Amino acid sequence: MNKTEAAYAASLEERRLAGDVLSWQFESVTLAIGGGVRYTPDFMVMTSDREIQFHEVKGSRAIFEDDAKVKFKVAASAFPMFHFFVAFSRSKSSGGGFDVEEAACRIA
Repeated sequence: MNKTEAAYAASLEERRLAGDVLSWQFESVTLAIGGGVRYTPDFMVMTSDREIQFHEVKGSRAIFEDDAKVKFKVAASAFPMFHFFVAFSRSKSSGGGFDVEEAACRIA
């Protein structure tokens, strides 16, 4: 786990202790998204209402490169029974923490 992922893991652990999250795991699932391509989300999260979510963590929007974006969006479309989120680290001068956004391509 890099420093950004470790900080996000700490935030997930806080949410677990508060009861919002039942459990979370780091890089525990790899999804086959077609054509022999695989995608391993940074975190699998089970919320208190038993919803399964996959979270991708990035240090900034600038480093969310095209290849990663495509895999993320394809996975969200291929697995509509799950919720996919990307978390971008905020600078300390902006208060720290993360901006978390759900994948826009999710199919209900």
